[in-house]
Amino acid sequence: MAHRDTEHDLIGPVHVVGAGLLGTSVGLALSRAGETVWVSDVHDDNVRTAAGLGAGVALPEGAEPALVVVAVPPSVVGVEVVRALSAAPRAVVTDVGSVKAQPLAEVLSAVPEHVARYVGGHPMAGSERSGPLAASASLFEGRPWAVTPHPRAEEGGVRVVERLATTCGAVPVALTPEQHDRAVARTSHLPHLMSVLTAARLAGAEPAELSLSGQGVRDVTRIAASDPVLWQQIIVGNAGSVRELLVDVRRDLDALIGELDDPAALAVHLRRGNDGVAEIPGKHGGEAVPVEVVTVSVPDHPGELARLFGDVSAIGTNIEDLRIDHDPGRPVGLVELHVAQRSAAGLRDALEARHWAVQR
Repeated sequence: MAHRDTEHDLIGPVHVVGAGLLGTSVGLALSRAGETVWVSDVHDDNVRTAAGLGAGVALPEGAEPALVVVAVPPSVVGVEVVRALSAAPRAVVTDVGSVKAQPLAEVLSAVPEHVARYVGGHPMAGSERSGPLAASASLFEGRPWAVTPHPRAEEGGVRVVERLATTCGAVPVALTPEQHDRAVARTSHLPHLMSVLTAARLAGAEPAELSLSGQGVRDVTRIAASDPVLWQQIIVGNAGSVRELLVDVRRDLDALIGELDDPAALAVHLRRGNDGVAEIPGKHGGEAVPVEVVTVSVPDHPGELARLFGDVSAIGTNIEDLRIDHDPGRPVGLVELHVAQRSAAGLRDALEARHWAVQR
């Protein structure tokens, strides 16, 4: 192996294959940490853009990386991992794809003699935007990064991929490839399809109906605006796990349709939704904090949001989450500040004392 073994040493030269959003963000984060990063992509413009942003330099002729990070579209992850294992015979190879069992199967089929050097990975971070210009060195800060070793993976390679995650600011989470694919089917792929199905109901709706759109429909449909080609590849790659969950949803949907006019049965469905939301971990993977929403009317003028946030900071309240909506017919925005329940009442009083219009 060409990598060093101590936690404080650099990983060694890293070759990032694919200079899109994730690949360029990996390059930026590693370069910021002092790593040597080489970048390649089928599109030369992407390499030039990534290099111009500071994500590394074009892969030199005859380069021998210690680590190869494959950051390509899901449908070609397996092909590129196999190519990297063959082209860099001393390197650990990982990827940042959203499906893990499929590329491992392709490696086992094509180059089983090299499979020990392959350790899958998946940073749980991204954006609705794509391409190197959307990249950020802080994209992975505080985010989970699944590390998915298989039984034949070398321990040294697993440590390298874990160090890649921590160097990029992420938190490594160990899962088997199969556990990972089931987990992302439940927490990412199924929610995306539910968002798509809901958004599809809006197509062709009367303008008068759509004029009533509020923050709820925007929240539910936001991720449906993501790249359909990318998501087609993701879903196809994890079809088995996704199908199992969709069958469960179909059963629940059939029951719900038959119980819409039964208050007691409907209440059970609604409470199950409450129970599910309560299971979502809080920030940084910790226990979820009970929150309350403080809604503030903010004039639609430059600097008003900054003034609101400055006042909240001066009051000493931490914002757990926030949403912004526009009040129809008025030049104001409605800012929903999600704060700990114990802080909500005091925050409302303090903001009103600073002449903010707070909804009670």
